[in-house]
Amino acid sequence: MKIGIIGAGMIGSVLAKRLGELGHEVSIANSRGPASLAELAQATGARAVTAREAARAGEIVVVTIPESEIPQLPKDLFAGVPDEVVVIDTGNYYPQQRDGRIAGIESGLPESRWVEQQLGRPVVKAFNSIYANSLDQKGRPAGTPGRVALPVAGDGAAAKAKALALVEQLGFDAIDAGGLDESWRQQPGTPVYCKDFDAERVRHALTQASPARKPEWCATDKSPGSFGQPA
Repeated sequence: MKIGIIGAGMIGSVLAKRLGELGHEVSIANSRGPASLAELAQATGARAVTAREAARAGEIVVVTIPESEIPQLPKDLFAGVPDEVVVIDTGNYYPQQRDGRIAGIESGLPESRWVEQQLGRPVVKAFNSIYANSLDQKGRPAGTPGRVALPVAGDGAAAKAKALALVEQLGFDAIDAGGLDESWRQQPGTPVYCKDFDAERVRHALTQASPARKPEWCATDKSPGSFGQPA
């Protein structure tokens, strides 16, 4: 499968590596341009491209950049990209640590619904609730006891099915977490977030989530600070 990745941070880099190992043809982009990705491309076998090229790279496009950078993407990024191309959003909103105040999310929009609005393109939320090291190291064959499970939320049945299948290929039990308006159940601060639970515990954790944002995941008048010193 041909897969584009927009964002070469920890999750994007791990996905490029793992997907390449599985035999997928990966194209990856960042905000600094293809030349800055030469080392990553050599290490993973991915093709370094521009964001526009990554958006047109194949059947799936993964957007994995900070929420605060989403509005900086080209407004026509997905113009002309066929409707059947699946867009996966891995992002998380870190107002006190990195992103500052994003009004739509602060007012109650699920993070990926806000991302969808900015991109002008339906998205599926996946890979946001796992640390990069776990994504890299904890994939196991189907049926392995205690296999780590990952929630996947989205509205389109066909798009979500492709995302669920990709999660399974990477060695994780894929859990259908409902529509995109339910994706708050896997946002930062929820019971499932970065816990490396198995399928049963992921399903239970999703039911225990609250839609109310905890104070530590809301912006303040001093936001943003840093991950070392949230503000």
